[in-house]
Amino acid sequence: MYRIVLMLAMTAPVWAADAQFNGWWDIRVPDHPQKRASWMEITGAGTPALKGRFVGFPGGNMNDIENLTLKDGVLRFIFEMPARGKSSGLRYEYTAKLVDGRLVGTCNTGRTEMAWTGERAPKIDEHDDGSWRKGKPIHLFNGKDLAGWKGIMRGGQLGWSVKDGLLTASGSANNLESEGKYWNYVLHVEYRVRPKSNSGIGLRGRYEIQILEDYGAPPDTHSNGSLYSRIAPSVNAGKPAGEWQTFDIRLVGRDVTVVLNDKQVVKGLIEGLTAMATDPEEGKPGPITLQGDHGPVEFREIVLTPLVKK
Repeated sequence: MYRIVLMLAMTAPVWAADAQFNGWWDIRVPDHPQKRASWMEITGAGTPALKGRFVGFPGGNMNDIENLTLKDGVLRFIFEMPARGKSSGLRYEYTAKLVDGRLVGTCNTGRTEMAWTGERAPKIDEHDDGSWRKGKPIHLFNGKDLAGWKGIMRGGQLGWSVKDGLLTASGSANNLESEGKYWNYVLHVEYRVRPKSNSGIGLRGRYEIQILEDYGAPPDTHSNGSLYSRIAPSVNAGKPAGEWQTFDIRLVGRDVTVVLNDKQVVKGLIEGLTAMATDPEEGKPGPITLQGDHGPVEFREIVLTPLVKK
């Protein structure tokens, strides 16, 4: 009995230290050419029930972390991508330590290594509770040129053009971000995609509303109108390729409502960053981002109406 009590007394400080890994983490990867940001949730640290979820590399899905360990103050997890066709497999090994309340880590593929840091996701105590009114609309696209927008990838070709009032991505374009940064708002977007095309709209540069040509397909967390990899639309309200479609997206704090072609398809709570994230500072205003590297897409209206307290 004495030995058991002694062992518990010796391990209690370790468990307490390990428990500091628990929570939501917003991750910055400073050297990534696309300014990619990631997200992680850790639960059960300091207990035998250690678990994690991760949004980041490889791919941009919400993934359960299967190979997760926490030993001697080092969090370690591994994602493996099997070889496909001519592509060789990849192995991503992540490690991190807590330094002054922040995660400081690396991602190593065996060929490259990138440093990353994680900050605790802030509590955002604002809700879409009827206490907000609309301000003056801001036309983010003027129909003439790319004024107010810039490419995200450092040194990349832009790949966007403006003609006849349409903002068009070639299909392999640099993603765009607005020069302005915004907090709570209603965003109206009119867009058109070609068959099999794919794009997205980033809210505050953090949360992607998926654009996808998937007319008639069953809805899932990657469908047109979804909060990408997090919240599936209730119905597939998309139109066939080549038809103009509309989003009316309302964002207050972490509360999001998505209306696609006049049908509400998403209403829920945003837990954290998604695949398109480039700005991990969740407690601050962020840009609107447009995805142009997954297929051709056209926009003709992008109007943001700030929401302010009544």
